[in-house]
Amino acid sequence: MRRAAAWSTRIPGGPDGRRMLWIALMDRIGSGLWASVSVLYFTYVTGLSVAQIGTLVAAAGAVGIAGAPLGGRIADRLPLTHVLIALQLLRALASFALLTTDNYALLLAFSAAGSFGDRAANVLTKLYATRVAGPDRVRYQAVNRTVANAGWALGGLVAAAALTIGTTAAYQWLLAGDAVSFVAVALATARCGEPPSATRTIATSKDPVPATRPASPWRDRTYLAYVATETVLFLDDAVFKVGLPLWIAHSDHAPHGLAPLLMVLNNVMVVTLQVPLARFGATTAAARALLMPLSAVFALGGAAMALSATGGVVAVTLFLTVAAAAFTVAEMLHATVSWELSVALAPETAQGTYLGVHGLAQAAQRSVGPLAVTAAIAAGPPGWTLFGTVIALTCVFQHRIVRDRLTRPALSVLPVTVSEH
Repeated sequence: MRRAAAWSTRIPGGPDGRRMLWIALMDRIGSGLWASVSVLYFTYVTGLSVAQIGTLVAAAGAVGIAGAPLGGRIADRLPLTHVLIALQLLRALASFALLTTDNYALLLAFSAAGSFGDRAANVLTKLYATRVAGPDRVRYQAVNRTVANAGWALGGLVAAAALTIGTTAAYQWLLAGDAVSFVAVALATARCGEPPSATRTIATSKDPVPATRPASPWRDRTYLAYVATETVLFLDDAVFKVGLPLWIAHSDHAPHGLAPLLMVLNNVMVVTLQVPLARFGATTAAARALLMPLSAVFALGGAAMALSATGGVVAVTLFLTVAAAAFTVAEMLHATVSWELSVALAPETAQGTYLGVHGLAQAAQRSVGPLAVTAAIAAGPPGWTLFGTVIALTCVFQHRIVRDRLTRPALSVLPVTVSEH
């Protein structure tokens, strides 16, 4: 009992870990300011059409996909904090640059640069946590995710208040606030120490090292299969961003005001439950075992969505609430499993490169996710049942494919350190 209490209150990672939590808070507050108004900014301030905005968002997202693997590869060769600082400054410059023009080509280029920096920084922040928190990496990521969600909500509230003004200046100040947050994050990151890195120790060691071909996730069939299954398991994100709002909008009985309330429910559950739930996947073996209950929760979410097509207002509201709660629990459980397995399956000497490839799963989901949930909506209740079933079976498949790889010792503690001079 005493061990459980200590696990729930202690923040791993030492002083640098705590600094990175403040950095996550500042980062997400800034992102919350901009994410809530980006479409409105491009519509009312720069005067883009719906088609232009859609193309801009899609193109920037496509460029952002490259940020994860490239960022991870660079971080295996250069000091991680230096790369993170450069990426945050890139995001700041891209945001400031958007304020300077209404030229479509330039807006597209600046948005793409910001998207690249965002996806790369997201992967490298995870890599930093992996290195600084050691065996407590799952708990650290859980705390980090809780703080990030709180920051996102705070930024969104500030943006909502600013939107009541509705002037061009209000939109511009929100974008400027986003840019300033990245500058603050870069300055704060400069105060963080460089975490241990097996890759850079080997690269700088004076002792002779046998010439071996560096590990590559692109030649690792097990890891690539794992990343492919991850793309499916990340589909809960599309449920909240696209699936639930559209399903409610086309329902004859669901109150249309229910959609934002379910988003609030999602946010509150993540903030309050992510850390307690993370303790159930604190080791590699526990994380793999968690895939089986995760499978059941995904199936429950799909079934509840299907059942929400029946009954009156009360029944529909109840089933949609159950579905939202189930997909939120699935989101939190999968986050815990994903944080641990993505690192445990990677060699110590190529963690950045491997995590970069793992980052492709989330990026790919952003493209296929909306298509998957709209297909489920078009098919009606059977579509949602199939949607939940497919993800549930994917959990079972992932549980099987990682089994052999995880028979070797987990890579929770790096046995080496790096001295910077």
